[in-house]
Amino acid sequence: MNEPALPPLADLRFPSIDALRAFDAAARLGSFERAADELAITASAVSKRIATLEDLLGAALLARGGRSLTLTALGKEYLGQVRAALGLLAAVPLHQRARQRLRTLRVSAPPTFARHVLVPALPGYTAGHPEVEIEVVLSIPFLQDSGSVESDVEVRHGPPGSPGMALLMDEAVLPAACPALIARHGRPRLPADLAGWPLLRTPVEPWQPWFRAAGLDWPEPSDGPRLVDLGLTLEAALARQGVALVRPSLARGWLRSGDLRALFDLPAQPAQQYQVRVRPGDLAAAAFADWLATVCDTAVAEGRAALSGPA
Repeated sequence: MNEPALPPLADLRFPSIDALRAFDAAARLGSFERAADELAITASAVSKRIATLEDLLGAALLARGGRSLTLTALGKEYLGQVRAALGLLAAVPLHQRARQRLRTLRVSAPPTFARHVLVPALPGYTAGHPEVEIEVVLSIPFLQDSGSVESDVEVRHGPPGSPGMALLMDEAVLPAACPALIARHGRPRLPADLAGWPLLRTPVEPWQPWFRAAGLDWPEPSDGPRLVDLGLTLEAALARQGVALVRPSLARGWLRSGDLRALFDLPAQPAQQYQVRVRPGDLAAAAFADWLATVCDTAVAEGRAALSGPA
């Protein structure tokens, strides 16, 4: 079969592979420094390679300003073409090293999810995927839309059905407290008995869904510190500071040990759930998200079982 002929050499301007790789890394990672770490060169070298590429093309590909790099309109179009070309070159067997290099998979997740669900399960993943290096970074609630966290797999805590997100957990919430707080106030028999109890508040997990399920026409708690993290809320509950609205999957260890105890068998669907999004077209990221979904299913099941408290 005859292959299509290339245009005359005089009409072609081939950039170097190193320049294309530097551009791809800087665009993907958002900074010369992080691109330099990946390519094992200096940030100055990354900048120079991209500048040479831009001179060759006669156009700017990256807007340099602020704390991160952004693609120009032409840069976005060119990036897709560059990645397609690099992908074809990478697929050539003769271009691959005898020993497969590690693939770094960057996973961002909220702090409490990372600590209580993701990280404890990672040994199981890495044992089965020695060719993949997992890099876990924390995303902060209410700052996730700032674009500050770039990742291959992104876990978010937000309203179900968010565009581009797939549900990871479908879990109910319920109030729990430490034994010392229960002893101080007396075991509540009805949800209304919580009047006068300190209710820990966080905008990440508002009380309104549980109030409605309990038939309580109460406003959100307004006393005490405002904790913008589910883990801090759990720690405050353990420290006898108040009642936390908990997800059993995150508190399952403390529920099993009896350090936290559910006050009512009255779960409610929360306003937000954990969801995941992967980089489009990234098969390794999609496979990791599938694995993470099974980890979440196990965590939810263990949380339900832990509600019975110590054996």
